[in-house]
Amino acid sequence: MKTLEQLAGAVVLVVALADVFLTILYARMDSGLLAMPYARGIERIWVWISARFGRSRARFVSFCGPVALVAVLGLWTGLLTLGSALVLHPALGHEVRSSDAVPRGDFLTALYVGGVSISVVGSSGYSPETPAYRMFFLFNSAIGMAFVSLVLTYLGQVYNALLRRNALALTIHGLSEAKGDGAELVCRLWPRGDPSSGTSDLSNLAAEMSVVKEAHHFYPLLMLFRFEEPLYSVSRIVSVSLDAMSLVMSSLDDQRFGAVKESASVTLLWRSALWLASSLTSNAAPKSAGPKAPDVALWRRRYGAALARLRSAGIATVADEERGFERYAELRSRWDGLVQTLAPALAFSTEDVDVPLAHAKNRD
Repeated sequence: MKTLEQLAGAVVLVVALADVFLTILYARMDSGLLAMPYARGIERIWVWISARFGRSRARFVSFCGPVALVAVLGLWTGLLTLGSALVLHPALGHEVRSSDAVPRGDFLTALYVGGVSISVVGSSGYSPETPAYRMFFLFNSAIGMAFVSLVLTYLGQVYNALLRRNALALTIHGLSEAKGDGAELVCRLWPRGDPSSGTSDLSNLAAEMSVVKEAHHFYPLLMLFRFEEPLYSVSRIVSVSLDAMSLVMSSLDDQRFGAVKESASVTLLWRSALWLASSLTSNAAPKSAGPKAPDVALWRRRYGAALARLRSAGIATVADEERGFERYAELRSRWDGLVQTLAPALAFSTEDVDVPLAHAKNRD
């Protein structure tokens, strides 16, 4: 019985350490054993409960990320404590003795000794009496120090990535005249139809989009952080960016903007935003019936409104509007379903993140 209990404790310790390694050090989406399924379970319950909060729903959902992060840290700490307690419990009063000479062998005492042995706060009043348990206490102490260092570093990296994501969202929101409209973003990048302007801004957007995409790959818990304002939503970031690049590649005049349409910055912003939406949808969004069938008539109205806005800003557009719309519809079909699926998974409506399409629908 003693051997089985200690073997179970060793298994718990190995699982906990493996999960910390895969989540923090290996840093790949869906690489963890327990942390991410646990966090996503909390997320889905949190979002489900939020539906009962009415107008306060967005504020309630904004607490999901911090709560899930604390819960994951608690899970790791609890598993390390439990594993240590299972190893130490059979040895209490024998190989591991109390300094006050009062023998205690209950499991709560084992949890206390195990928890203190992996912490950095001081002594538990229990000391190992055999070489094997001295090495175990030393092992726990080293694990505790490493765990605290890793967690502090991880927290810093997650919040730094969150800051960069929010900065990108705010930049896109500002460049689109706070309208969440891809056509407005194009107008700001190339004012008065000057193809030589906007190059550095577009390059910066593309580079930051790549960073945000990889940050979600490295720190999947970042997905759980939401804010009340839809402008900070990942689904809105990708919706505005992909709509803008779809308009660039389909509606701008080839003779005047050919080099821009084939530029590395346009390709990088398009690809990185598409990869971000695809990876988050496949790995984070709950299973659903999937996106609705494309509303081609709605897309056509959106394209017509975008063309009118671009022309009013002095930007040369394609002469063959029908061919341009066919290209736009082909590009949009690659990402529209992703946004439709991702937005509700992040507790936002598609109207919140795809503002121009919502306006086109309201004109029906």
